Amino acid sequence: MENIKIIGIKDLNEDELEVVKGLANEYYEKIKRVIKNIDLITIHVKTFDTTGERKRYEIKLKVIAPTKSFDAQSSEWDLTKAVHIVFNEMQKVIEHRFHD
Repeated sequence: MENIKIIGIKDLNEDELEVVKGLANEYYEKIKRVIKNIDLITIHVKTFDTTGERKRYEIKLKVIAPTKSFDAQSSEWDLTKAVHIVFNEMQKVIEHRFHD
């Protein structure tokens, strides 16, 4: 968790924060297989439509390596699904850049 920074923690309850942390750690290992030297992974979580029963989550993900940085984002009603989508999109972006 030392290279993972989560922004927007105040908008999340404890269960939601645990979901984000758990999935971030899981995908960190997958991303680290491709990028050996990751400086920082930033996860920015925003919530929208909080007045009703449900919240809409927007996740912005940034992976910073010594020579390149990669960005991805996702917006979804389900937090777990949003985190999975953004990390899968990040994996596609990274694979595309290193495809050469």
